[in-house]
Amino acid sequence: MRTAMITRKTAETDISVDINLDGTGVYDNQTGIGFFDHMLDQLSRHSMIDMTVRATGDLHIDDHHTVEDVGIALGQAIAAAVADKKGIRRYGSFLLAMDDALVRCALDLSARPFLVWNVDLPTAKIGTFDTELVREFFQALSTHGGITLHVDQIHGFNSHHIAEATFKSVARALREAIEVDPRMSGALPSTKGKL
Repeated sequence: MRTAMITRKTAETDISVDINLDGTGVYDNQTGIGFFDHMLDQLSRHSMIDMTVRATGDLHIDDHHTVEDVGIALGQAIAAAVADKKGIRRYGSFLLAMDDALVRCALDLSARPFLVWNVDLPTAKIGTFDTELVREFFQALSTHGGITLHVDQIHGFNSHHIAEATFKSVARALREAIEVDPRMSGALPSTKGKL
């Protein structure tokens, strides 16, 4: 089983992330941030990664540390669960429509983290959630997961729809990238001999 459990404890947050890459998208995410939990649920459901997240953070300050640190821990968990990456597809992409929003994601589980972010969330908040934290989450996920991640918003005017389409698009691309390719026969998807 391709599973991982990561814990991260700092002066600002206390986080545990438990994932199963070969799951069915079962989730139980509790961060104390309602909209963020909703987005993590979408990430789990549409990537088919079983995911349990527990986070306690300094929410009396703001949501930043909690969101970023969950991204760090989840990225570390994905990197640990794919391990040596033998037999996986490695690449994934998805174009996702959600009402007014259309978001494209392309990613590579390359161990070379890089984020290209062309997403414009037109409002500063979705409910009480700071929209700038959507990028912060994906920056942390990319960096600590070793993921080259390109996210492009093609259309959209509703911040909730754009953010949700982003999480779902990344989820579907991630689902493709982590899948075991039966034609690879356990080989590494690289000519370098190492990822």
